[in-house]
Amino acid sequence: MKRLLACLLLLAATPAIAEETREIGHVNTAITNLGLTRSHRVVVERFTDPEVRGVSCYISQARTGGLSGMLGVAEDPARFALNCTATGPVEVQPGARRGERGEVVFESSTSLFFKETRVHRFVDEERNAVVYLAWSTRLIDGSPYNAVSAVPMR
Repeated sequence: MKRLLACLLLLAATPAIAEETREIGHVNTAITNLGLTRSHRVVVERFTDPEVRGVSCYISQARTGGLSGMLGVAEDPARFALNCTATGPVEVQPGARRGERGEVVFESSTSLFFKETRVHRFVDEERNAVVYLAWSTRLIDGSPYNAVSAVPMR
Protein backbone atom coordinates (compact mmCIF):
# COMPACT_ATOMS: atom_id res chain seq x y z
CA MET A 1 0.00 0.00 0.00
CA LYS A 2 2.84 2.38 0.86
CA ARG A 3 4.50 1.68 -2.49
CA LEU A 4 1.28 2.44 -4.35
CA LEU A 5 0.92 5.73 -2.49
CA ALA A 6 4.57 6.63 -3.20
CA CYS A 7 4.08 5.89 -6.93
CA LEU A 8 0.94 8.02 -7.07
CA LEU A 9 2.73 10.92 -5.37
CA LEU A 10 5.63 10.61 -7.81
CA LEU A 11 3.27 10.69 -10.79
CA ALA A 12 1.48 13.75 -9.40
CA ALA A 13 4.82 15.57 -9.01
CA THR A 14 5.96 14.79 -12.57
CA PRO A 15 6.07 17.95 -14.73
CA ALA A 16 3.93 18.25 -17.84
CA ILE A 17 6.61 17.74 -20.48
CA ALA A 18 5.82 18.45 -24.14
CA GLU A 19 4.29 15.40 -25.73
CA GLU A 20 5.39 16.18 -29.27
CA THR A 21 8.69 17.73 -30.28
CA ARG A 22 9.33 18.00 -33.99
CA GLU A 23 12.37 19.27 -35.85
CA ILE A 24 11.19 21.91 -38.29
CA GLY A 25 14.55 22.36 -40.00
CA HIS A 26 18.20 23.29 -39.60
CA VAL A 27 21.00 25.26 -41.21
CA ASN A 28 24.63 24.19 -41.36
CA THR A 29 26.92 26.77 -39.82
CA ALA A 30 30.31 25.13 -40.39
CA ILE A 31 31.50 22.07 -42.29
CA THR A 32 33.43 19.62 -40.11
CA ASN A 33 36.00 17.00 -41.16
CA LEU A 34 35.78 17.92 -44.85
CA GLY A 35 32.09 17.08 -44.85
CA LEU A 36 32.62 13.47 -43.74
CA THR A 37 30.73 14.01 -40.48
CA ARG A 38 27.70 16.03 -39.47
CA SER A 39 28.30 19.78 -39.68
CA HIS A 40 27.82 22.26 -36.86
CA ARG A 41 24.27 23.57 -37.18
CA VAL A 42 21.38 25.50 -35.73
CA VAL A 43 18.24 23.36 -35.33
CA VAL A 44 14.67 24.69 -35.08
CA GLU A 45 12.21 22.49 -33.15
CA ARG A 46 8.51 22.90 -32.38
CA PHE A 47 6.85 21.71 -29.20
CA THR A 48 3.40 22.06 -27.71
CA ASP A 49 2.49 22.59 -24.08
CA PRO A 50 0.23 19.72 -22.92
CA GLU A 51 -1.52 22.00 -20.40
CA VAL A 52 -2.16 24.97 -22.72
CA ARG A 53 -4.21 24.45 -25.86
CA GLY A 54 -3.69 26.70 -28.87
CA VAL A 55 0.02 27.47 -28.34
CA SER A 56 3.05 26.25 -30.28
CA CYS A 57 6.59 27.09 -29.21
CA TYR A 58 9.64 27.17 -31.45
CA ILE A 59 13.15 26.89 -30.07
CA SER A 60 16.38 27.17 -32.05
CA GLN A 61 19.54 25.69 -30.59
CA ALA A 62 23.14 25.33 -31.71
CA ARG A 63 24.20 21.70 -32.21
CA THR A 64 27.83 20.62 -32.33
CA GLY A 65 28.87 18.57 -35.34
CA GLY A 66 31.92 16.48 -36.02
CA LEU A 67 32.45 12.94 -34.86
CA SER A 68 31.56 13.76 -31.23
CA GLY A 69 28.29 15.34 -32.40
CA MET A 70 27.41 12.30 -34.48
CA LEU A 71 28.10 9.99 -31.52
CA GLY A 72 26.07 12.15 -29.13
CA VAL A 73 28.94 12.94 -26.78
CA ALA A 74 29.57 16.57 -27.81
CA GLU A 75 28.66 19.47 -25.56
CA ASP A 76 26.36 21.86 -27.41
CA PRO A 77 26.71 25.59 -26.76
CA ALA A 78 24.22 26.97 -24.23
CA ARG A 79 22.69 29.36 -26.75
CA PHE A 80 19.16 29.34 -28.04
CA ALA A 81 16.18 31.48 -29.00
CA LEU A 82 12.52 30.94 -28.12
CA ASN A 83 9.27 32.13 -29.66
CA CYS A 84 5.80 30.95 -28.68
CA THR A 85 2.69 31.89 -30.62
CA ALA A 86 -1.05 31.36 -30.49
CA THR A 87 -2.13 28.88 -33.15
CA GLY A 88 -5.77 28.90 -32.03
CA PRO A 89 -7.80 29.96 -29.00
CA VAL A 90 -5.43 29.89 -25.99
CA GLU A 91 -6.89 27.77 -23.21
CA VAL A 92 -4.99 27.00 -19.98
CA GLN A 93 -6.14 23.70 -18.49
CA PRO A 94 -7.26 23.70 -14.83
CA GLY A 95 -4.42 21.29 -13.93
CA ALA A 96 -1.68 23.63 -15.17
CA ARG A 97 0.64 24.54 -12.32
CA ARG A 98 0.56 28.18 -11.38
CA GLY A 99 2.85 30.18 -9.13
CA GLU A 100 6.26 31.75 -9.18
CA ARG A 101 8.16 28.50 -9.88
CA GLY A 102 6.19 27.65 -13.01
CA GLU A 103 6.22 24.23 -14.61
CA VAL A 104 8.73 22.53 -16.92
CA VAL A 105 7.17 21.94 -20.36
CA PHE A 106 10.27 21.13 -22.47
CA GLU A 107 13.71 19.64 -21.83
CA SER A 108 16.56 19.04 -24.26
CA SER A 109 19.88 17.47 -23.33
CA THR A 110 22.81 19.57 -24.54
CA SER A 111 25.69 17.46 -23.23
CA LEU A 112 26.38 13.91 -22.15
CA PHE A 113 26.37 14.93 -18.48
CA PHE A 114 24.12 17.32 -16.56
CA LYS A 115 23.51 20.13 -19.06
CA GLU A 116 20.06 20.79 -20.45
CA THR A 117 17.95 23.48 -22.02
CA ARG A 118 14.63 23.73 -20.18
CA VAL A 119 11.47 25.70 -20.85
CA HIS A 120 9.22 26.67 -17.94
CA ARG A 121 5.65 27.92 -18.27
CA PHE A 122 4.25 30.67 -16.05
CA VAL A 123 0.67 31.94 -16.06
CA ASP A 124 0.37 35.70 -15.61
CA GLU A 125 -3.24 35.91 -14.42
CA GLU A 126 -2.98 39.66 -13.85
CA ARG A 127 -2.11 40.42 -17.50
CA ASN A 128 -3.94 37.41 -18.97
CA ALA A 129 -0.83 35.88 -20.60
CA VAL A 130 1.13 32.66 -20.67
CA VAL A 131 4.88 33.24 -20.35
CA TYR A 132 7.56 30.76 -21.41
CA LEU A 133 11.15 30.98 -20.12
CA ALA A 134 13.95 28.98 -21.77
CA TRP A 135 17.13 28.60 -19.75
CA SER A 136 20.29 26.55 -19.63
CA THR A 137 21.17 24.48 -16.57
CA ARG A 138 24.81 25.48 -17.10
CA LEU A 139 25.88 28.68 -15.42
CA ILE A 140 27.97 31.07 -17.53
CA ASP A 141 29.68 33.79 -15.47
CA GLY A 142 27.24 33.18 -12.60
CA SER A 143 24.09 33.41 -14.74
CA PRO A 144 22.45 30.98 -17.18
CA TYR A 145 21.60 31.95 -20.73
CA ASN A 146 17.86 32.52 -21.04
CA ALA A 147 15.10 33.68 -23.38
CA VAL A 148 11.45 34.58 -22.81
CA SER A 149 8.27 34.58 -24.89
CA ALA A 150 4.72 35.60 -23.91
CA VAL A 151 1.39 34.61 -25.48
CA PRO A 152 -1.79 36.59 -24.69
CA MET A 153 -4.89 34.66 -23.65
CA ARG A 154 -7.89 36.07 -25.48
